[in-house]
Amino acid sequence: MDFRYMKLTLEGPVAVLAYNRPEVLNAMSPESLAEFGEALDIIDDPANGVRCVVLTGEGRAFCAGANLRARASGDAPEAGAVLDTSYHPILRRLRALHCPLITAVNGPAAGGGMAFALMGDLIVAVRSAYFMQAFRRIGLAPDCGSSWLLPRLVGRARSLELSLLGERLPAEKALEWGMINRVVDDGEALNEAMKLARELANGPTVALGLIRRLYAESSGNSFEEQLDLERQFQRAAGRASDFAEGVQAFLEKRPARFTGH
Repeated sequence: MDFRYMKLTLEGPVAVLAYNRPEVLNAMSPESLAEFGEALDIIDDPANGVRCVVLTGEGRAFCAGANLRARASGDAPEAGAVLDTSYHPILRRLRALHCPLITAVNGPAAGGGMAFALMGDLIVAVRSAYFMQAFRRIGLAPDCGSSWLLPRLVGRARSLELSLLGERLPAEKALEWGMINRVVDDGEALNEAMKLARELANGPTVALGLIRRLYAESSGNSFEEQLDLERQFQRAAGRASDFAEGVQAFLEKRPARFTGH
């Protein structure tokens, strides 16, 4: 399913969503984010059976952040307003996604593009990829959740260094810092991401969705609040048919055949 600025492919239970403006390094605009939302409508529709999502970019970049051409021409909305109307709704939907999200970082991920890359539950990057908090280079503060995501991934000192200096963080260093999960050879990010996606898509989707929500909430919860949330989510997981299948498969010493329900 091709839009103008995004590309969506459904491969069985795996949805591959790609930024599709390689001529501008997949820089985002309100128009492309509107299409992003339309793609998420398809992904969220239970009739389509999506059980894992892979987000990547066409061409040689993952995403260069916001498209600055419109701003240079005077056609762009005020910087803070466009976050509310275009970026934040998509970020909130990604956080609330019903299934795991894998980001396949096939090249540079800068500014808001870096934040979208870090939204992945699993993050795979090619060796030549780099991450950059580019905001300071154009006189802006971090956005798209960067100031929330980074300290939780790499700590305050490294977050400030990346944001104040705006230097490139190579994929290998990002892996060393624990910011991403895997580094693969150039051209292999999507292949590796698809291997992981198929594994997850064949898993207990209800439980996997609850797992991602548990960890998303944990950083803001007290220990007691997290215990309460675990109890609530465990009740939900226990009502799913995949739990019964998982127990039966364990007792019968065979691989489980999860249906995602």
